Amino acid sequence: MNESEESPSAVSEPEDAAHGEDPSDTQHGSGHSHRRARMPLWLDTIVTMAVALVIAVLVKTFLIQPFYIPSASMNPTLVENDKILVSKLTPGVFDLHRGDVIVFEDPDNWIDGDATMDPTPRVRLMMILSAVGLAPDPSQDHLVKRLIGLPGDHVVCEEKGGALQVNGVELDEPYINPETAACQAAFDVTVPQDNVWVMGDNRYASADSAYHESQGESAFVPEEDITGKAEVIFWPVGRWDGLGDGRDAFSDVPAQP
Repeated sequence: MNESEESPSAVSEPEDAAHGEDPSDTQHGSGHSHRRARMPLWLDTIVTMAVALVIAVLVKTFLIQPFYIPSASMNPTLVENDKILVSKLTPGVFDLHRGDVIVFEDPDNWIDGDATMDPTPRVRLMMILSAVGLAPDPSQDHLVKRLIGLPGDHVVCEEKGGALQVNGVELDEPYINPETAACQAAFDVTVPQDNVWVMGDNRYASADSAYHESQGESAFVPEEDITGKAEVIFWPVGRWDGLGDGRDAFSDVPAQP
């Protein structure tokens, strides 16, 4: 090899170093001037709370919402003051099924009064927390019932105190109040398109579709008024339970009459 040729492994000295400057000063010495200032604690707290609030609102709007049970109409499945979580993905992402426990807006003045019309301080606080999904809705303008008939279903009670039939199949309903029969009144209806037929599990203490039909009033619930499907009892702790067993009673019911 010609000694005058430069070795391939040789590294040329940086130009700055050639002028007597330390390269480490160039790389690290000015780093402090570009370091981002930390957010003040108070501002960080506000931002964190705002993000949490947005997430809570989105969850309530699109995913789940808590409700509480104000009456005995769903005994023994749900008792007074139970708190439940309702999935807002059903109907929509998931289909409704006969036997589901559903929550829906009052379809035709089924409920008298509104707790939010002249609210107490406790109700005011509940209204604020409910708006972001942190508490059940205190307005009492929603109802909880069991879905019995889908659009097109033929739902019949031949006599008061008898058994309930859907599309010609007599139901064995283990979820209803065992002290009373399935039918509080006789009726024979076909559920209109885009509507459902609902009944409380405590049939003789429920102002449900059957009751309103017997009174000559509007008895069906528009599907657009359904808020969602009740999934679990989350409070009190001793009442923790799922609410998905009702479909078994309808396993032999055909899709159409």
